[in-house]
Amino acid sequence: MQIDYAVGEGPSIYGVDLASKGLRKWELRSDRLKLATQRISSFMAFYPWTFIRTVTFIGAAAIVLGTQAPLAQDLSTPSQWPDTPTSRVQALAVLQTLNAQLLSNASATLTLDSWCALHKLAPGGSKIVAHRVRGQDKPADALIRELLAVGPDEPVSYRRVHLACGNRILSEADNWYVPARLTADMNNALNTTDISFGRAVQSLKFTRTNLSAELLWSPLPKGWEMGAELPASAMAPLAVPPFLLEHHAVLKLRDGTPFSALIESYTSSVLDFPAPHVRRR
Repeated sequence: MQIDYAVGEGPSIYGVDLASKGLRKWELRSDRLKLATQRISSFMAFYPWTFIRTVTFIGAAAIVLGTQAPLAQDLSTPSQWPDTPTSRVQALAVLQTLNAQLLSNASATLTLDSWCALHKLAPGGSKIVAHRVRGQDKPADALIRELLAVGPDEPVSYRRVHLACGNRILSEADNWYVPARLTADMNNALNTTDISFGRAVQSLKFTRTNLSAELLWSPLPKGWEMGAELPASAMAPLAVPPFLLEHHAVLKLRDGTPFSALIESYTSSVLDFPAPHVRRR
């Protein structure tokens, strides 16, 4: 993964000091997110409270919590996960794992391919399919044009898609891209088919600069790692809001030229599988 480090107090993209422009929502946060999840999977089979103590140790540094969207909270729906302290810790660990995988790979499509297969979210052999959302065009604003290093008159195309694994929509993505920096075949595929952007431009061997990563929902209360009381077990399933993660990123050619700016919103369907079984010793 390619990272553009800060100029001054904030991240810099092609010489644009985003912090100096008050654009702190684009803060670079991926280093902390990647660090904490490298050992998550090895703890999942441990005794529940061993697992909780371990996640407590790494939890505060593992993830940057975004502001919870009231609408998302209002639309919370039941899941396959029980509402227990242990399953809440597991849900946070799984979200951390997905976050790190997305941040450490250039293509979200290929990452979701693997996530879909590993968690059996669709029949075997299924791949992520893009469903184009038409009629909701969003012109590139000044910030998008700065991120793409284009002038006010250079054409910038827009695509909105739902990335689906079988019948589950795993993410919704807004994508602004510079058609002049793609091949004619790529532009034709993007204009005439529902192919995912990552698959269409895969031959470019592009890199990804992550600008921000926000956890839109936490299954645990603020301060839980410092001893705050965890929610009591409930008879109902764990209520999960529609959107769990939001990533902002720029894709670049091998020479560093940006060609795509993305906003990716990951849905509750990424957790649409049974909670991990914890074996008691």
